[in-house]
Amino acid sequence: MEFGNKELLILGLMWMLGKCIAIGCKQGYDTEGRDCVDVDECEHALEQCGEHTNCFNTEGSFYCQCKSGFKNIRGAVNFTAINGQCQDENECTTGICGHGTNCENLIGGFKCTCLSGYNNVSNDPNSCTDINECKQAEINQEDICGEKGTCKNTNGSYWCKCQKGHTNYDNKTTPCSELSCDSFNVDSGPAQSLKGLANILSMMRNSCLALSNPSAAGEGKAQGEVLLEKFFTATETILSPGHLESSQHVTALLGTVEKSILLIAPQLKHNLTKMETTETDAEIAVKKGKTQPTGPIHLTNENAALDIDWETATGTGRYPGFALAALLSYKNLNIPVDESSEELKEYQRDGVDPSFQVFSKVVSVVVSNPSTEHLSRSVNITLRHLEDTEESHNVSYICAYWNERGAWATDGCYQEHSNASYTVCRCEHLSSFAVLMALYPMKHPFALILVGKIGLIISILCLVLSILTFKFCRSIQGTRTTIHLHLCICLFVADVVFLAGISQTKPVGGCRFVAALLHYFFLGVFLWMLLEGVQLYRMVVQVFNATIRPLYLFAAGYGVPLVIVIVSAISRPKQYGTDEYCWLSLKNGLIWSFYGPVCFIIILNVYFFIITVWKLAQKFTSLNPELSELRKIKAFTVTAIAQMCILGLMWVFGAFLFSDGTIVVAYIFTILNSLQGALVFVMHCLLSKQVRDEYAHFLSCICPSQKKRYSDLSSTNPSSSQSQGSRSGNHTGESQI
Repeated sequence: MEFGNKELLILGLMWMLGKCIAIGCKQGYDTEGRDCVDVDECEHALEQCGEHTNCFNTEGSFYCQCKSGFKNIRGAVNFTAINGQCQDENECTTGICGHGTNCENLIGGFKCTCLSGYNNVSNDPNSCTDINECKQAEINQEDICGEKGTCKNTNGSYWCKCQKGHTNYDNKTTPCSELSCDSFNVDSGPAQSLKGLANILSMMRNSCLALSNPSAAGEGKAQGEVLLEKFFTATETILSPGHLESSQHVTALLGTVEKSILLIAPQLKHNLTKMETTETDAEIAVKKGKTQPTGPIHLTNENAALDIDWETATGTGRYPGFALAALLSYKNLNIPVDESSEELKEYQRDGVDPSFQVFSKVVSVVVSNPSTEHLSRSVNITLRHLEDTEESHNVSYICAYWNERGAWATDGCYQEHSNASYTVCRCEHLSSFAVLMALYPMKHPFALILVGKIGLIISILCLVLSILTFKFCRSIQGTRTTIHLHLCICLFVADVVFLAGISQTKPVGGCRFVAALLHYFFLGVFLWMLLEGVQLYRMVVQVFNATIRPLYLFAAGYGVPLVIVIVSAISRPKQYGTDEYCWLSLKNGLIWSFYGPVCFIIILNVYFFIITVWKLAQKFTSLNPELSELRKIKAFTVTAIAQMCILGLMWVFGAFLFSDGTIVVAYIFTILNSLQGALVFVMHCLLSKQVRDEYAHFLSCICPSQKKRYSDLSSTNPSSSQSQGSRSGNHTGESQI
């Protein structure tokens, strides 16, 4: 069919008219052909309403409503995305769940569960009924309150009413435990004799009675932390002196501390409590509840550490509703060691009993386990030494505990690891512990001891002869003779004291006095050796026959050693005398109050010796030009040996006498030092022509028959005539060098 121009024009006008009619449709409608039809806005509900909504289409419009469990933030029930938004509604705030339930809010809903002590016995999930734990325990034949406790049911729980003399430490759902308040007996012997112990026992007894008397609710009771602080304050009156008079007092104190911690710890609020005073340092771990705790425990303080587990701390018996583990260290508790104790006899070596000393702080370990005599698993206790020590085979570290008999014992405690700073002890029972240090005396070979004693006896005899010679031999009187006399006196006294008292370590005061005497007189020997070096220097270098005033000699020879000993004794009196010898301790540097001056004197004397030999060589050359080279060497050698012996270079080996040194060096020092008196006698008496003449004259007076023989011998000796002429002519008062 063909349309003309007229028809096409009519159709165009009609189409334009239809468009005009469609444009006139209301909001919410859309044209469909020539009609306006409703638009379904809910086809795009998320855009129109948002999340958690239901969309409802209406004629020409729509509206939104929140789903169940949600509500409009603006409160309107019907809304659109422009004027509303849905959020979760917390139904639990309306009390929708019943009594004995726990309401848990969910996204768009909620959940009701029964609280502990309630259960659901009906079809209503929102309703819970109280459980009668007392009745259930009776049916199941369970003793949830203990023999001396009465179960009382409450809404959602129960509580145990304890009879007098029992308590559950305010943890009402735990069994009642018996309280032994009579154990805090104020009338016992130790409580009366040990000052301050009665106050502690009285305080703990009152606290115990307050806990064990249900009718005294709140009366006399104190918070655990307050009671613990009062307890440690009271113990300071006992511990502050630092020393208990007897082992009975020690046992009483340690036992009281253990019982007191067992009473106080369950009353503490926190799971871990630390408290430190001037005398004690404590750390206490506590677990409370119906369920027995498990897992490791590590308690530590400055002086010790404890590694145990809750199973061991609680024990295998009936769980009382609480568990505790405590580590307590005493800062100034000094407990002596009874070295005659049978428990320590096993530490003998080759029949030699060691000396013992407590070498750590005393620590106590307290647990709630009522049977600590035989633990199911051993515990580790790390104890720090009082001071670091050098490793030595003469020292042994022993893990010990304080037993019921009032002595240190070692059974059931073993050394797991030890070094210079600490010892780890593995123990199968619990008590109060410490590290004992066993000191074994150094054993020198019998031959070395015999050589030393024989040499000292010979030295003492020779020193007596030397002293008599220097005192009464008129021909050699002078400054050098005075020096030799007092050098021999100091060496004589030192050798006698050394021989008689070096090993007498008991009593301690006497041993310290012996050590001080040896310190003083050996220093005196060196000071007189130094004065001899000075005199030799003055004679040979400055003025050949120079003298030193006796006052200066005595001030230096006796005054300087006295000052050194007094200063050393005041600064470190306990370092005089050791457990093996009555000599200066090698610890803390006191030994340098001896070796320091000795080294200084030896260096000075070596200097004087070198200058003296050099000047002597010049004088020998100038006075005796014809002296052969061999005689020069011989003279220098003799002079060198004499100087070496007199100036004491052999004392360099002295450092090896009181330590584990090379045995060869110990023999060298022992022989040379013990024969020093003999060397002095030989060098200054027998090798002196003037002294030999005096001896000859003395013997001729004693034995007249030999007088002519000695006279003839002296007359045939050219040097004797020369010496006689020297004495009669120009006597200088000094022996020949």
